[in-house]
Amino acid sequence: MTISARSTYDIVIVGGGIHGVGVLQAAAARGHRALLLESNELASGTSSRSSKLIHGGLRYLESGQLGLVRESLTEREILCRIAPHLVRLVPFFVPIYRDTTRRPWKIRAGLSLYALLGGLAKDAWFRRVPRRDWDGLDGLQTDGLQHVFRYHDGQTDDALLTRAVAASAIELGAEVRVPARFESARRNEHGYRIAYSDAAKRHEVETTVVVNAAGPWIELVRSGVEPSPPGFGVELVAGTHIELDVPTNAGIYYCEAPSDRRAVFTMPWHGRTLVGTTETVYEGDPRRVEPTRAEIDYLTQVHRQYFPGKSAEPVDAWAGLRVLPRAEGSAFDRPRETTLVVDEAPIHYLAIYGGKLTGYRATAEKVLDRLAPSLPQRTWLADTAKLTLPQPAH
Repeated sequence: MTISARSTYDIVIVGGGIHGVGVLQAAAARGHRALLLESNELASGTSSRSSKLIHGGLRYLESGQLGLVRESLTEREILCRIAPHLVRLVPFFVPIYRDTTRRPWKIRAGLSLYALLGGLAKDAWFRRVPRRDWDGLDGLQTDGLQHVFRYHDGQTDDALLTRAVAASAIELGAEVRVPARFESARRNEHGYRIAYSDAAKRHEVETTVVVNAAGPWIELVRSGVEPSPPGFGVELVAGTHIELDVPTNAGIYYCEAPSDRRAVFTMPWHGRTLVGTTETVYEGDPRRVEPTRAEIDYLTQVHRQYFPGKSAEPVDAWAGLRVLPRAEGSAFDRPRETTLVVDEAPIHYLAIYGGKLTGYRATAEKVLDRLAPSLPQRTWLADTAKLTLPQPAH
């Protein structure tokens, strides 16, 4: 994809994942001249290797991240409205066994709070699945099973969603260069001079602000910015999923891994079953991240524990990278809020650290609000909360 004509922009975004295209769309909706650079293809990194969920994050209630859950539930409702062809609500099942650490009262309390944060809308309700219906739950293990709770959350195709947001941005006048390799950004009196290259030649453009939305490559991009802008201590955490060549039909299962009590999802995916995810600190080249044998075995064992009568031999496995705050202890327990890091006012550089698929639109609006004092006044063209996403090309 190569769509570009200008040499001067209000915003240049580096990174073609969901957050990069989200900022591109938000900028174009506000009438700004915006350009996105992506070195490979749109959604080629984490944004095609997520758990495919548009959800509030039920488990984040345990760590008190109420604001994140409330925002995510609001965004879920918006995405179901503006992209019903890409985001749909599906049943989620939470099985509780004799040895499950999260007892029924805790799950009931969490789901009640989840419904409250979701505005008590009809799709926020939950219920217990009666014992007579357990046989319809895809062969779920019933030995020791005490309760099954059912609620609803969203599922999507993350890569298609990313491409749809990019297509919406282009319709609003944004420009995209793919593949285009970012080389450098040098500060000047007006903002930055950006150098990048494509298959044809090297290019240079001027921009008022640069947005670093490079995900796992965020520090690599930052190293090409002069003078060096502020950073944020992070670790790359690999999340592996496995695919099984058997269907899952009733919905998505929210299970507790027996070995470490982490949440693992088992879900339908294009006629197969998708099981994930792991969380392992990764220190290599982001382009070379692959599932380890230990991660595949971990997910396989969880699936066999809960669905003993179904095949658990993976036919595919893949890994994506999350950007999480650097800290001691388990990656599973770390905060998931997005962090925006900027240079000194007036802001001409902004980097997006972390972020979730569900909240991409809200994050993009926060980015534009933060940059507004530095950007020229333009005529708004659309509201991204009301802008129906187009049907993306597969």
